[in-house]
Amino acid sequence: MDKTIFFTPDILSNLELPVEEALHCIKVLRKKEGDEILLTDGKGFFYDAEIMQANPKHCIVNILKTIEQPKGWDFNLQIAFAPTKNIDRIEWFAEKATEIGIDRLSPILCQHSERKEIKAQRIEKILVSAMKQSQKALLPQLDDIQSFSKFIKQEYDGQKFIAHCYPQEKVLLKDIYKKGSNALILIGPEGDFSEEEVKMAIDHGFKPISLGDSRLRTETAALVACHTLHVLS
Repeated sequence: MDKTIFFTPDILSNLELPVEEALHCIKVLRKKEGDEILLTDGKGFFYDAEIMQANPKHCIVNILKTIEQPKGWDFNLQIAFAPTKNIDRIEWFAEKATEIGIDRLSPILCQHSERKEIKAQRIEKILVSAMKQSQKALLPQLDDIQSFSKFIKQEYDGQKFIAHCYPQEKVLLKDIYKKGSNALILIGPEGDFSEEEVKMAIDHGFKPISLGDSRLRTETAALVACHTLHVLS
């Protein structure tokens, strides 16, 4: 399969394409009534559909076939990260992680964070675009930004890790991760987590890990962690 995919999150309850998708379908690609197109709801399904009304503002379709797409990895992967001062770097990470495969992205506010907010709507668009470009049917969940201290207290069914640069005992992620296990990985800001935050995380069940000998930027570390688990699994 290698064709244009249209994102229609509510397709099972509404057979009309979202306006942006309708414009692209009818005005840009010049699709007409009777043409077949491919849709996804971002929930793991593709839909073969026929255009019934070719209006750039109100494109109505009829579903011909439902195709479930296995997500391609048998574990749940969540990465919690401190947004970087240069938001382009986090947007790059969100795009590439979606292409590789990730279930959930969780922005967190840390003591050394240089950025206190993100434009969630913009990142959502990047996630959708990356999902479609990589021919996937699963849209990662993007959480609201929240404080580090609140985030680490949440229950999690799986292995929990914190990557930091302090000279204390750490294990390489590749040596501690159990293949097929759900994983939550904390990636700190450019100035790293504070020592207090590292201790708090460990007290809440997070295992300290290393991603290698090199000191990595936030977005690079997050992507390395994402890719490492896919390689191991």
